[in-house]
Parts: sequence; structure tokens; C-alpha cells
Amino acid sequence: MKEEAIRFAEKASDPTARLNMLREYIQAQALRSLHESRAFEAISFVDGTALRFLFDLPRYSEDLGFSLESPRNYDPDSWMAKLKRDFAFQNFEAEIIWNLTKPIHTGWIRIASIMKDAGLSSRPEQKLSIKIEIDTNPPAGAATQVRLLNRHALFAVRHHDLPSLMAGKLNALITRPFTKGRDWYDAVWYLSKTPQIEPNAALLSSALAQFGISYTNDWRSLLREKLQNIDFSTARNDVRPFLERPEEAEFLTREYLDNLLDK
Repeated sequence: MKEEAIRFAEKASDPTARLNMLREYIQAQALRSLHESRAFEAISFVDGTALRFLFDLPRYSEDLGFSLESPRNYDPDSWMAKLKRDFAFQNFEAEIIWNLTKPIHTGWIRIASIMKDAGLSSRPEQKLSIKIEIDTNPPAGAATQVRLLNRHALFAVRHHDLPSLMAGKLNALITRPFTKGRDWYDAVWYLSKTPQIEPNAALLSSALAQFGISYTNDWRSLLREKLQNIDFSTARNDVRPFLERPEEAEFLTREYLDNLLDK
């Protein structure tokens, strides 16, 4: 419910943390709606928000990312219609926008008035926005699992397993033409895990092939090449507002990443 979302967010005194918590509450309600629509018969939950919900990444995320697994069951129009009904039932003023014209189908959940009601804006017209992306032409090779979650709501999701999620993150780090600190923070999280995680090699190879990159199982060398051109000050500033512990942004240095890649 809208009132419950605001009460949850108000546990944080810092406005940035409050916005992160409010957004995450809305994300959970969207995931529950998709579960009830049986959307996870067709799609899998991926990317940074999946890493947070499923594997406790201590970083908040803005978007909801999905990968198409079964075109036969793909029915996003009905899913979005149910999303709108469900948010209205919970007293949210939600606008759902959907674009199916590109291989990555993109939508927006935009919630009116909640920013003002939560004390995050003086302007009632300012909306809280959450982007939804569904890759309808995903690379082959992902391994999926099903997990029951109880996070602001009870729901089940199909998702990529951890090695597959790591492959997706490495693909983003290697191919993204600009620095995104959130990606590099996630890389630190993956590389510092014990026991070490190895990416799904088949998925990473397929993903890089979509960008014309031939993969020889040496992802560490590819990351080291990218490190040479990273503006770490920009990377730290990008990720800091999304961290549960903002001081962890200081782990984003070339020295730390080089050491982790040498493990």
C-alpha cells in the first residue's frame, strides 16, 4: 500500500536513502504483480536489481531488467495492464508507458505525488520513475533458477543464476562505452567473494559475440584493458548515492581492482 511504502521509507533520515528504499518497495510490488501474471514463465529476472533482491548486493538499483526465455508465453501488454490495476488498488497513482519497437522492450512505471507525500519533493507533479527493460534477443547460454522471495511482498521469480548474472555484468563492463560506477562496484563485489565466482563462460561468449568480440576465456585481461580508461572519481560519485554504506565507494580504485583481478 502507498501508506506502507511511505512508512517504510521514513525509517531513513537521509533523503537519498529514503528515495532508494521507496523505489525498492515499488520494485517489489511490480515483481509481485509480474509473478501473479505468470510472467516468469516467459522471462527471467536479471541485472543489478536481481543481484540485490536475490543475493543481497548492498547497492540499491533504479531499474528492473529481464531476459526473454520463452517467446510463446510472452505477453507484456497484459502484464503492464495488470501492473497498472495493481498499483491503483494499492492507492498509487501509477502511469505505465510501454515501447515494443526495439529488441529491448522498454517501459516506465511513473508514480505521481508519492515524492511529495514522502517528503522528498515540494512539487506534487514530480514522479518516482522505475524503468523496465526486457531483452527479447538475449545471448544464449544462461542458466536459470526459481526462487521464492519475501521482500515487502511474497512472490516467486525465475532468475539467472549467479555465474550467469556475473557474465551479464562482465559483458556490460567490457562493452559499455562510458564509465558506470555501479558496474564497477558490482565487479568489486563479485571479485571479492569467497569462494571465488567464475562467470558462465558460454553466456559471456555469446553476449560478447553480439558486439563482435571473440572471447577466449580470458575475461580478466579484458577487464584490465577497460581499467586503463576509467575515471575512478566519476565512478565513485556515480555509485555513492546507491550504496547502503556510501563509504564503500572508496573501494573503487585501480589498485584494489588490479589486486582482485590478480587473485
